Amino acid sequence: MNDHGSPQRLILVTFDQLSLTHGALATAIPECDEIVFIESYDLLTSRKWHSQRLFFFLATVEHTKADLEASGFRVHSIRAKSIREGVDSLRLTHPNIPIFSTSPSSRSQTELLTSLNIELVNNDNFLTTSEQFSQWASGYKSLTMEYFYRWQRKRLNILMDGNEPVGGQWNFDEDNRLPPPRTKKGQAPHAWPQPLYFAPDEIDQGVIERLGEFETWGQPPNGTWATTRAGALQQLNHFIEHALAGFGPYEDAMPADSWTVNHSVLSPYLNVGLLHVNEVIEAALHKYEQGGIPLSSIEGFIRQIIGWREYINRIYWHFPNSYRNENVLKSDRKLLPLFMDPHATQMNCMSSVITDIHERAWVHHIPRLMLLSNLAQLAGVKPQELLNWMRAHFIDAADWVMVPNVIGMGMHADGGAMMTKPYIAGGAYISRMSNYCGGCRFDPKKRTGEGACPFTTLYWDYLDRNADQFASNHRMSRPVAAAAAREDLPAIRERALHVLKGLEAGEI
Repeated sequence: MNDHGSPQRLILVTFDQLSLTHGALATAIPECDEIVFIESYDLLTSRKWHSQRLFFFLATVEHTKADLEASGFRVHSIRAKSIREGVDSLRLTHPNIPIFSTSPSSRSQTELLTSLNIELVNNDNFLTTSEQFSQWASGYKSLTMEYFYRWQRKRLNILMDGNEPVGGQWNFDEDNRLPPPRTKKGQAPHAWPQPLYFAPDEIDQGVIERLGEFETWGQPPNGTWATTRAGALQQLNHFIEHALAGFGPYEDAMPADSWTVNHSVLSPYLNVGLLHVNEVIEAALHKYEQGGIPLSSIEGFIRQIIGWREYINRIYWHFPNSYRNENVLKSDRKLLPLFMDPHATQMNCMSSVITDIHERAWVHHIPRLMLLSNLAQLAGVKPQELLNWMRAHFIDAADWVMVPNVIGMGMHADGGAMMTKPYIAGGAYISRMSNYCGGCRFDPKKRTGEGACPFTTLYWDYLDRNADQFASNHRMSRPVAAAAAREDLPAIRERALHVLKGLEAGEI
């Protein structure tokens, strides 16, 4: 503080920039800076949030405030209708004091803070800058993630042996596609790593009591998610010690008896700044170097962190803001009832996954892609309907994550600007990669008839009705031709109409 007790700077901290060691807070000094948090009523009520997503918003902020105060900072909290009104009130009480903030991770927040003349500090929560990505992208006609990942490995010198990848190959996808282990009668089930439980503390309890102020969806907080830096580090250590070794082989598996499988469950903490990407990479590589971690597992995990996560973030900023409105397939169906009610479907896979989301605000990337997005795409749901639903109900659903993942990868709504083919599959894939189908009334092998799996029926119907759209796509020519050659195509079309009507009514 100066001689009059006023701060030299105000540092505005947004809910997704909670790192004390990066961004604007990295240079903060207790004697000089006052830390400001603005709770926007408009943001908190802009969607019908999952209860645990809203809890995570609020509780991580409250814990960060407590950590800053414990470090000697003066923390100023404002509750306002909007960020804009909060900043206006701040300037009335702190005239002529400059306001700094970390450059936000979303376009809308960036535009807002820029319009408010807030000085933005570089966001260093990622490893790849826009300039670096543009330089890489300029050398390719198609922005293929695999090539980006290889470039990252070389650039960051991770799992490299000189100019070659450790082990002689760049990825181990073929080794990392095991289904859930099939246990015979009398055998003990596969022992998946057990998830951690985070008991709510006094700050968490205060936030839980506030949740009644808002209209939410999903189970209330139940100890699934940590809300502190210490808890995030505990989750990182738990993954490294108990789950990393099996991450690779079961990366794509969808077992009904584990919601975490061998996944890290670190994305919420990375996305708000409670963990930094560098410390996650360093912890994983250190464990690998100690021995006992298969190369396929460490490579698969590193690919998610420096490959997919960084790629998605940069794609979000590389494409124009209008990208979020893309809908080249002209899909216009409203969100299916089952997305809000797991009892509104007889499909065991969908009911189970929606139940998991209802209980924890999270499922891993394969159910998101090959169940949720797959069904929405096959059923012709408007992409923005799925995008809005995911933004509200996944605990890690930052705008930069969801826009490219849903519009580009999940729904192929951009016509191939991001992915060269749509990620679609019938019931055979779900049967192979999960154990949902055994107890389901639908048969994944059947395309037509009363017991036909909706995924299987709609897969072939999708190829039929979008044949013209994919006519020039070399990666889709064979499946489109196979659909056109099916003798039972009229029956598939008839069954598809029945399935779509049933899905809309919440009866299939």
